[in-house]
Amino acid sequence: MRSPSLRCDCPRWASFSPGDDGVSSSIQIFLLVAPILLFSMVAHEYAHGYAAYRQGDDTALLLGRLTWNPLRHIDPFMTVILPIFLVISHAPFIFGGAKPVPVNPAKYRHLRRGDIIVSMAGIVTNLVIAALLVPTIIGLGVLGRALPALNDTCSLVQVMFTFGIIINLALAGFNLIPIPPLDGSHVMKYLLPSRWAAGYERLARFGFFLVVALILFGRPLLTAWMTPFIFLIRVALTALSPYLLSSPWANLMSQWIS
Repeated sequence: MRSPSLRCDCPRWASFSPGDDGVSSSIQIFLLVAPILLFSMVAHEYAHGYAAYRQGDDTALLLGRLTWNPLRHIDPFMTVILPIFLVISHAPFIFGGAKPVPVNPAKYRHLRRGDIIVSMAGIVTNLVIAALLVPTIIGLGVLGRALPALNDTCSLVQVMFTFGIIINLALAGFNLIPIPPLDGSHVMKYLLPSRWAAGYERLARFGFFLVVALILFGRPLLTAWMTPFIFLIRVALTALSPYLLSSPWANLMSQWIS
């Protein structure tokens, strides 16, 4: 979203069996997901700010938001509450958001082109991260099998990065939803007749409530929209399965995904 990630014995709390308490397993999953989720959201917002800067807008830079410091990007609902809710509810995808990076389209050298580039920058960044994680997970699998002493450590990183693929594809799909101010709306408005575009942009003032309503009450519609991205996630997981190492961390992920 733009406008207004040695030998090691697994810790005891990481072990998981089907009889474990559901809340406990959800907490374990969240602890695995949180670092890669935070990195992915910060990368998404940083990409918006950097793209805007390259298009001539220095607003994010001047306000201190063109930074990798996650504390500058955390939003209480989108960064904390929403991901926890999705993990606890065993949603088919996990995503979240950060505070939108402030931009001033009036500073873009070319308004329409700049708006589209800046809007798509975060989505493209999430897709690139997901793609880069695939060979990284494969490499960790090869390393873990070659050096058994590193099996548990490599498996832990594999699990985090596998969730990273799910998260980044979910972030890309979610932000493409054409509800202002989500990124997809900045492309959609240029596809509408000019007399409709102004009214469409005014929906941004209600955008937060529309997004929350979609998440809470529009699960079938949201799932239908995310179907292509859920398909990509399944393809990625199937392709990676021969390289995933066996460990309590992997068991925990399999129980949650299933």
